[in-house]
Amino acid sequence: MPDIRIAIADHVMTVTLNRPAKKNAITDAMYGAITDALNEAAASNAIHAVLIAGEGDDFCAGNDIGMFANASDDDIARSNAGAFLDTLSTFPKPLVAAVTGRAIGVGVTMLLHCDLVFVAADAQLATPFIDLGLVPEAASALLIPQRIGHARAFALFALGERLNGTRAADLGIANQALPASEVHNAAHAAAIAVAAKPPAAVAATKRLMRDASAIAAALAADRAAFLHQLATPEAAAAFAAFAARKP
Repeated sequence: MPDIRIAIADHVMTVTLNRPAKKNAITDAMYGAITDALNEAAASNAIHAVLIAGEGDDFCAGNDIGMFANASDDDIARSNAGAFLDTLSTFPKPLVAAVTGRAIGVGVTMLLHCDLVFVAADAQLATPFIDLGLVPEAASALLIPQRIGHARAFALFALGERLNGTRAADLGIANQALPASEVHNAAHAAAIAVAAKPPAAVAATKRLMRDASAIAAALAADRAAFLHQLATPEAAAAFAAFAARKP
């Protein structure tokens, strides 16, 4: 069974992370598949919106730790993660997310590039980059403080504080917090509704609402910092400690 499942109906492409046994942690191959799907959606006149969801209880537990734990510089340079973030951050059509269970790392930071986010009230959102000796990615060091303020954002990054879905909605990271059983239906309905709107007007509005140059600059800066940190002894020690804790 593929780790990414794609379905298209009612002018909506649904991209489902389909690795529930691993809490939908994203592998390099999955990054490539999502990027391909988004590029297909961007180029298709028949697709007006994209819905991103996770199979099973959890939305996304972040990067598969194996992507970075033993990666060489060449492995990192060839990774699909960078292309995914570039494509996600510049995607011209509405992006909708349905979030249940755990959203960790990129499972949170990708939401900052979504236009509508529906989250389970009991979902758990966390950004433990510093705990792994790394820095936040996906321009989140710019975008999260813009959403929730510097002090709250620093607590998320540096203290490892978690947000439940209700708090995430209150702070503006999500549109609405719902019982977990209602999240997917609400997100799907919203995706169909926005896909039914005049697509050129929707795309133009999204473009006007985003500071593309600032986001691109932030992506470049945090990518450089991320790669620098990944090569440091403290990151190596953090990854080793993480691996030792895994059952």
